[in-house]
Amino acid sequence: MAGSPHEWVDGPTVRLDRRDPYLRLQSVTIYVRNLDRSLDFYVNLLGFQLVFDARSQQFAGRRFVTVSPPDGTANLTLVAPERESEQFKLIGRATQVTFVTEDVLAKFREWSARGVRFVVNPRLKRLKYPVSVRASTSADSLPATGEHSPIWGGVFARFKDPDGNAFSLVSFDEVTHAVEAQRRAIAERLETERRAAQELDIAKQVQARLFPQTRPPLKTLEYAGICRQARQVGGDYYDFLDLGSERLGFVIGDISGKGIAAALLMANLQANLRSQCAIAVDQPQRLLRSVNQLFCDNTTDGAFATLFFAEYDDGTRRLRYANCGHLPALLLRSDDSLERLESTATVLGVFKKWDCDISETQISAGDVLALYTDGITESFNEAGEEFAEERLVTALCRHRTLSSSDLLTAVVDEVQRFSPREQHDDITLIVAKCAF
Repeated sequence: MAGSPHEWVDGPTVRLDRRDPYLRLQSVTIYVRNLDRSLDFYVNLLGFQLVFDARSQQFAGRRFVTVSPPDGTANLTLVAPERESEQFKLIGRATQVTFVTEDVLAKFREWSARGVRFVVNPRLKRLKYPVSVRASTSADSLPATGEHSPIWGGVFARFKDPDGNAFSLVSFDEVTHAVEAQRRAIAERLETERRAAQELDIAKQVQARLFPQTRPPLKTLEYAGICRQARQVGGDYYDFLDLGSERLGFVIGDISGKGIAAALLMANLQANLRSQCAIAVDQPQRLLRSVNQLFCDNTTDGAFATLFFAEYDDGTRRLRYANCGHLPALLLRSDDSLERLESTATVLGVFKKWDCDISETQISAGDVLALYTDGITESFNEAGEEFAEERLVTALCRHRTLSSSDLLTAVVDEVQRFSPREQHDDITLIVAKCAF
């Protein structure tokens, strides 16, 4: 209680403002004759939880047992004192410990059936007290005269443990109402979480369908792509676009942010690209300018995307590309030399007046092309080292004889072995091998 008898405050609540140090009741000591007998009573008859059972070297190996009510935050520490000690004389006295429940009658029936001895059966207790009395005032000390608040009723009972230690069991209307309110709040929160999880699962399934479901066949290039998301949905994007005339578009992108917001932007970017990819063969710059304009128009300020777009000609083995603020693609030549396909433009979605340059390179037999996001190179190990481009190149060289799908899996597995902890960013990779 706090302030008035009709305002119930949940005891376990932790204040977040840190104005005062955290403080709560930890335990109350109950002196008993036999710890095993008492432990059986509190755990098996009252349904308490065993919190602690050990011997203390500090107290000559004396055993200490701590139990706790199933819905409580305070504990009872059971101690069996020496017969000659002053504490032994306290066994069997009233403990001044009061347990509160929402239904005394239900607890009375339950515990009585288990063999708990009640010395006072449940009875109605009606109290009057001054409005100014705080919750810390005990019922026995309330004055009998003075200005009184409305009658406050409750049910009271008293029981004893095997050693005769007496406890009170009470319920108040305010407690019952508060418990019911908490139950409703918890039920509502769980239902909200269930719906959110269900919606997130649906979003995951929808986004999975946004990644390419088929790979248009090429005569001179074997390729594959993968995205392992850090969350259920994410902002990494890759795609294979059939541009016609024996040409294929490779796309990989990284949307700013994470989670649902990034996933929505990813879907927006994908829709823009797929709806206009017909103009990519003849006018790739026009395509990317249009995508940038739509991205600017349809997203909030501060949202942007890095993008690598490449058009591969299956007949000539020519690769034309635009790198829009993305990490450089890696072209591992058959002689193990490395060509980095650097940026040709800035990111998408920031500037409405935007343009890009188109570069091109020739792909030769035995070459391996890798497009990736920073979830690969910025994965870090326990020492804080990043996987980095150098390790990626080494992994590509080590596994280059594998098929594109197997090469893809081998590289990603290396990244995840290097960084075995929780994945912090989406891992996305495209690899393409030029046939001999």
